[in-house]
Amino acid sequence: MKKIVLFIIFGSLLFSCSTSKTIIKSKKIIKGDWILNNISYSEIGTYKVTLLNDVSKECFEGSTWHFITNNYTGNYTINKENCAIGNRYFRFAIQEIDKDTGLYDFMLKPTNEKYKSESNRGFRLKLSQLSDVSMQWQQSLNIDGKPFIINMNFSKK
Repeated sequence: MKKIVLFIIFGSLLFSCSTSKTIIKSKKIIKGDWILNNISYSEIGTYKVTLLNDVSKECFEGSTWHFITNNYTGNYTINKENCAIGNRYFRFAIQEIDKDTGLYDFMLKPTNEKYKSESNRGFRLKLSQLSDVSMQWQQSLNIDGKPFIINMNFSKK
């Protein structure tokens, strides 16, 4: 009898700590190769923005991204002339926000080639749209006390 009770308790603990169906489905969609097609802002104007503490919007557009969801790592490649061309590596975490919509935040942390972070600094990005063929991230900032949103639009390769 004690074994059955322990088994039930252990099983319920395991079930309550498991990954949600929403995140499992999203991981399957995100896995693989993506292209960052364009970046737009919520406000009209000309802005000089350095994304992910790396390069400008113009350099990021057209970059290729690879997500490995079983260990939450990946890389992106900047491939435009007059930009710091090359591969960048990152780790990411998924934090579920809304179970009804399945939308959540990413925590993206730049790393070296061995996926070790030198600064232990990351960036929170909201997943605002995800389908089998497209994905959109949003990064929210405050400029002069007003909200400013950066939209990053991807397509699946």
